[in-house]
Amino acid sequence: MKKKTLRNLHRDLGYFYIGLIVSFAFSGLMMNHREAWHPEKYTSETKSIEVQLPEESKINEDFAKDLGKKLGIDDKFRRQRIKKNQFTISFEKHDVEIDMKTGKGEIISFFKTPIISQSMSLHKNTSNFWIYYSDIFAISLIIIALTGTIMIKAGKFSFKERGWKLAVAGVVFPLIFLFLFA
Repeated sequence: MKKKTLRNLHRDLGYFYIGLIVSFAFSGLMMNHREAWHPEKYTSETKSIEVQLPEESKINEDFAKDLGKKLGIDDKFRRQRIKKNQFTISFEKHDVEIDMKTGKGEIISFFKTPIISQSMSLHKNTSNFWIYYSDIFAISLIIIALTGTIMIKAGKFSFKERGWKLAVAGVVFPLIFLFLFA
């Protein structure tokens, strides 16, 4: 294939996917930090509660759903768990957090954060259309990366002289991370 054709392909794919690249990068950054904060939602109200909890072995999904109804939460149930003496029930628009020992806790009501919530859902979407579109996007990113290696003609900044070193470093760094920290 001619260099000019590869350059044009690189440029056009880059232009076509710029929105998706930016939104994936943006939502990916937020997803990396979702344990520290909840970028998808923002709190609109926090209400203190105190409940009598049964022993841990009797707490299950049915108990969590029933407790939610008793607390006045008319919302879609997502999950429940007990971790570090904290009983947490997650609903679509509410979280309930209760200390297992004291029974004291709170109901947190929240709304989805506009734009951020929708962009983060791109990472979680499993529809067949989106899977195929994402596959095409992944292949296009490979093409963009490979055609980018020929963008600079011969010289000290070309792939042959400098780019291959950066490319090797770009492959080695994640491998080191995987082997040492994963």
